[in-house]
Amino acid sequence: MGCGRTGSSLAVEFESRGHSVSVIDRVGDAFRRLPSEFQGQKITGIGFDRETLVSAGVEQAYAFAAVSSGDNSNILAARVVRETYGVENVIARIADSGRAEVYRRLGIPTVAPVPWTSAQIVSRLLPGGVEESFADSNAGVAVRRLAFNGAWIGKKVTEIEHASGTRVAYLVRFGKALLPDATTIIQADDEAHFVIPAATAGTAERVVSRAPGASS
Repeated sequence: MGCGRTGSSLAVEFESRGHSVSVIDRVGDAFRRLPSEFQGQKITGIGFDRETLVSAGVEQAYAFAAVSSGDNSNILAARVVRETYGVENVIARIADSGRAEVYRRLGIPTVAPVPWTSAQIVSRLLPGGVEESFADSNAGVAVRRLAFNGAWIGKKVTEIEHASGTRVAYLVRFGKALLPDATTIIQADDEAHFVIPAATAGTAERVVSRAPGASS
């Protein structure tokens, strides 16, 4: 639901992977964002209206993404599709991060683009910033790139994991991803991406940013 920049990009991506796609938008002119070769359905209507959803094939749908410009419309459509039609794989884009967290707790997966975008900008503008590439708020875990203190160079990955209470998901070395094992040594210019429990994120960041053995 929603044929803006996000919705049209998703429609093209899913179709390129071999899926049948229906796109709903209340403004028919929005479909001009779709390429001429798009083969899916284009349904003009309100995305939480049952007649519109049935026309789009909701009764046979595997998944539904509500990515219109309205938070209320997105969450309402997601709930109707899940609760009325039994579609398990639903997601709603919610600009208000506070509301997004509430709906996640109610069982509706949400994407809140504003805090993610802000975090990405901060991490790129400030030296030694923290870059979050994945977060599961329900499980309380995130994958983050942390800038480590130079004194960790030459140490084993397992040492920084033990000290910080994290796991190193992967290193980026010479532009390529490296999955570390118990023998992997941290090298200069490595980028380290950590799996970090939310409850200990602050401690982990402090430990990684200081020399081994320094007080946290």
